[in-house]
Amino acid sequence: MLYIKDLKSCWIRRLSRLHFLVTNHTMRFHRLISEQSVASTSVRGRLKKIYKNMKTLNTRKIVLLVCLVALAIDPLFLFIPVIDSHRLCFTYDKKLVATACVFRTLIDTFYGIHIIFHFITKHIAPRSQVSFRGETTVYSVAISERHLIFYFIVDIVSVLPIPQIMVLSLIKRSDSLVSKKILKYTILSQYIPRSIRIYPLFKEVSRSCGTVAETKWIGASLNLFLYMLQSYVFGAFWYLSAIEKKNRCWSDACAKSSMCNLTNLDLYCVRGGGDNSHFLKISCPLIDPGEITNSTVFNFGMYIDALKSGVVESRDFPRKFFYCFWWGLRNLSALGQNLETSNSVGEIFFAITICVSGLLLFSVLIGNVQKYLQSTIVRINEMEEKRRDTEKWMSYRMLPESLKERIRKSEDHKWRETRGTKEESFLRGLPKNLRLEIERQIYQKLLKHMPWFEDMDDRLLDSVCARLKTVIYTEDSYIVDEGEQIENMLFINRGTVIVTEKKTTFFRSVGEFCGEELLSWALLDPHSSCVPISSMIIKARTEVEGFVLSADDLKFVAAQYCRLHRKKARHISRLHSRKWRNWAACFIQAAWTEYCRRKLSKDLGEEEAKLHSTIQKDDSAGNTHNLGGTAFASRLASTVLRNLRVNASRKDRVRQISLPEKPVDPKFPMDEI
Repeated sequence: MLYIKDLKSCWIRRLSRLHFLVTNHTMRFHRLISEQSVASTSVRGRLKKIYKNMKTLNTRKIVLLVCLVALAIDPLFLFIPVIDSHRLCFTYDKKLVATACVFRTLIDTFYGIHIIFHFITKHIAPRSQVSFRGETTVYSVAISERHLIFYFIVDIVSVLPIPQIMVLSLIKRSDSLVSKKILKYTILSQYIPRSIRIYPLFKEVSRSCGTVAETKWIGASLNLFLYMLQSYVFGAFWYLSAIEKKNRCWSDACAKSSMCNLTNLDLYCVRGGGDNSHFLKISCPLIDPGEITNSTVFNFGMYIDALKSGVVESRDFPRKFFYCFWWGLRNLSALGQNLETSNSVGEIFFAITICVSGLLLFSVLIGNVQKYLQSTIVRINEMEEKRRDTEKWMSYRMLPESLKERIRKSEDHKWRETRGTKEESFLRGLPKNLRLEIERQIYQKLLKHMPWFEDMDDRLLDSVCARLKTVIYTEDSYIVDEGEQIENMLFINRGTVIVTEKKTTFFRSVGEFCGEELLSWALLDPHSSCVPISSMIIKARTEVEGFVLSADDLKFVAAQYCRLHRKKARHISRLHSRKWRNWAACFIQAAWTEYCRRKLSKDLGEEEAKLHSTIQKDDSAGNTHNLGGTAFASRLASTVLRNLRVNASRKDRVRQISLPEKPVDPKFPMDEI
């Protein structure tokens, strides 16, 4: 029994130790998994932070531009095959091969980096929802996985380096007869997904910023670019199809004649070529389709222009590029009406595609240009109508020509600045919260520079922003003339004004304001209905844009502010009041004069005391003819006379500058506690 108990206790200890080891390893395993999860989350968070730190608008524009450039790079592969005119065989343009492969690889690498970012941070909304902004939407969890997989597949298919592999590996093989057709269909199969990925990009850019789609010239230029790009693509396919047509003609001629011992592989310069050049030259004559009378003559159809012009035999890339581009643009614009095709099904289908594509693209181009220009045309018509009404009114009132010119200049300036957009009506049409946000963004930064508004709370500052109105003054126009009533307080947002008061002239620029008399009037006499009169001339030195606050609105804001900040309001009212400034200057001058007078009296008293002490010492010493005392007395007398003359002139000056009456402080609605 004792042995059984010992054995049982031993097994219990072993089982407990085993349980401890299993528990320890399990905890380590869970800790390792959590660390990996945290690391993965941290990596994703870092990538997300990089996405958020990117400049949203510039990033979207760059990616959209790269996609458009990629569409222009792909057709370059179709220009690689060339016909050797001397040996009458097919070869390849090696310089164009290198150029096309390098550009295609660089663009695909850039877009591949974007795909990696987008795939790792897949909790970020796809391009059709947020697009390159890097921001997580509230509905990102509910985003359909089907859309995410679809766009991911489109991106992967778009960046596969199939054309590079073909031109680098198949071009030197002896069985490269089919390489042209494979290359053509490969470019076509990749061109479709590379075009699909542009649409969500363009829609997101136009919806997010409006800069590309809503600006008339950029939008119209983008549509025109797509139209010309399609012409270039059709020209490239036409070029390669012409070479294929020539290849078919040679193959058919060799198959029908016993004089030709060439195979299809021998038509390539890699295998030699040139042995039967004379036979190939006479077997495929270049005759226009309308001039063919014999059915045995090969009909080149719509590709006869490419063969006659010699672009298929040229290695001069600019020459054949522009010729093919012109062919595509001409036939796309003419909807393929001038094309004379053969009875080949592929050629007829190509002509039908050109006709339908031209019809669709031309309709889209005209519609978009009309849409982009319509709003501006409507505003221009409104401006012209307003200008005609203004001219009629000026003629009816018989205004002088100089005044008419100033009115025209002012109206033209307002049109250039606003483009016919009425800012006040536009803001009134927005929701209240959005309108407040816009007003804060526009006005608060400027108001914070003003001493009267820097301590205002947000609610009162919002009330001020809601009452501000935008004004524009042309160069050399008078804002306020001397003797006029000051109806508005101007806050300068752009430009410079000249302020002239009597013989003093000074400038005020961005961040400053004019019409401080109105501020003092609103603080000192809030119940008065008579606005102050300007003693200054305020004139626009340059084109001035600013915001004005009317007298009634200023009185309302001043009453609310004084109720909350009585001590600060008193200080500001004294600071910006002209009466308080004049009184303070006179008071300081009078105090300084009094100080100088007292100091002079004190100095004279000290001099007299020294004189008396010297005389007493001389009398006690019995020296009545002391030369030192005489000299000191003479110096003291001259000093006293000079000081008396200076003091007399100062007294006369003080009498001329009399101290004005002390201004009255404003009466605030509640006492300071």
